[in-house]
Amino acid sequence: MKKHSWLRPPGASGASGASGEPADAPAAEEEPGRAEPTGRGSIVRAAVYRDGHRVATPATLADTYRQLHAEPSGMAWIGLHRPSEAELLSLSDEFDLHQLAVEDALEAHQRPKLERYGETLFVVLRAARYLDAPEEVDFGELHVFVGPDFVITVRHGAAPDLSTVRSRMEATPELMALGPEAVLYAILDAVVDGYAPVVEGVQNDIDEIETEVFGGDPAVSRRIYELSREMVEFQRATRPLVEILRRLMAGFTKYGTDEELQRYLRDVADHVTHTSERVDGFRSALADILAVNATLVNQQQNAEMRALAEAGFEQNEEVKKISSWAAILFAPTLVGTIYGMNFDHMPELHWLLGYPFAVGLMALVCVSLYFIFKRRDWL
Repeated sequence: MKKHSWLRPPGASGASGASGEPADAPAAEEEPGRAEPTGRGSIVRAAVYRDGHRVATPATLADTYRQLHAEPSGMAWIGLHRPSEAELLSLSDEFDLHQLAVEDALEAHQRPKLERYGETLFVVLRAARYLDAPEEVDFGELHVFVGPDFVITVRHGAAPDLSTVRSRMEATPELMALGPEAVLYAILDAVVDGYAPVVEGVQNDIDEIETEVFGGDPAVSRRIYELSREMVEFQRATRPLVEILRRLMAGFTKYGTDEELQRYLRDVADHVTHTSERVDGFRSALADILAVNATLVNQQQNAEMRALAEAGFEQNEEVKKISSWAAILFAPTLVGTIYGMNFDHMPELHWLLGYPFAVGLMALVCVSLYFIFKRRDWL
């Protein structure tokens, strides 16, 4: 789909979060060369805007409050990374945030959701990024408070990289001038755009898994299981987002949302619906691949068992042959042994026909055993 010009200014990169530093630490959203002010805590960046332009970049929450009070028509955008309880309580006192929302933002590990507390929106999002080296999906959590004159983002994890969102919004002051709602939609778009590389990476993984399955790789079962677990998490991140966007669109008329923002939000909703459908398809595909792999493993095991049975049968046949010839050779040995005993009084020792009789007896026993074993297919 065609992206918005305000989200993709000339020279900007593709999907949000695909460029720049991974933002594993709060400094990811800092300006180059800017020193960390003392006592900033977990603040990644705080700024105050008027008419879409930044008018102040305070170093602390207290400075942010003072700058915002000095700009009656201004808007504060405060970015936090794993804030402390004291910082969230300070924000709660200043902007009248609901206690339940503050507890959720502090504890993290929340499901994606949208809650409205008076004039404040509280949105929980699950961002994702694909890690090429380990070939796995890494999930982050983002909490967004949106009020009449403020936007507060609380990030748990490396994703998403909100520095690109802020840069793009500041590059289009006409959109920034629309207020906190525009910032929320830009954040939503960045999170949804961040799903695109994940979808592409997972598709490549599934293609590789299919090749490994039919190649007989014994380790592929574990890889299928791990990727299936990731798709469950991915589904938990994308499916509730569809409902969040539906609820936001349902409030267009009631809350007087700008028409341009309405179009942007519908486009984001289309993207997340498409992504959610792709994730559902991945789960079905992995379930089918797992079933095929189980069938192939059973076939391989059956073939191995059949080969073992055939080998055992051949060994039995060889044992039969060896046993048959041993029995045949044992008969003359037995007769010869008896007549070779050194006893003075034995029958047939002085019999003129004793020797021919003994040889004939040996031959008769051997021939008889031969035909008996031959009839039983032992020879």
